[in-house]
Amino acid sequence: MPRVFTYMIMLGGEGLRAASEHAVLNANYIQARLRDTYTIPYDRICMHEFVAEGHWEDASGIHALDISKRLMDFGIHPPTNYFPLIVPEALMIEPTETESKETLDVFADTMIKIAEEARTNPELLQTAPHNTPFGRLDEVKAARELVLCCWLPEEQEG
Repeated sequence: MPRVFTYMIMLGGEGLRAASEHAVLNANYIQARLRDTYTIPYDRICMHEFVAEGHWEDASGIHALDISKRLMDFGIHPPTNYFPLIVPEALMIEPTETESKETLDVFADTMIKIAEEARTNPELLQTAPHNTPFGRLDEVKAARELVLCCWLPEEQEG
């Protein structure tokens, strides 16, 4: 709450309005860029977010999670997966108000590239991410076999 309050005070009324307008503009720009590549079930002018489907009939076996994991290979933080529940293989895309057009274009170009990879080399997505120390984690196993522990640097152990 203090961060949010500080951000609001720093921007002021006019700044908050401008930031909100920029977030809406960014979301609509990305939606327009991805419209021909991804199914957008509620394809209309959006507010600060929109939802795309992360699967295609001609790329069977690919899921929203595969797309998100592949985005990590490009250094892009993945969108929210599987929400809202009424959209199959949902990818909720929410570009922030601070993203530049260049950053938005990199994201859109990468999403389009991943869609092509889904059709031509689906294993690339299904085994992503490839550039992390642990590779692809098993989220189902992690949820079912929850292990919570505290890691301390060697000098603090004891």
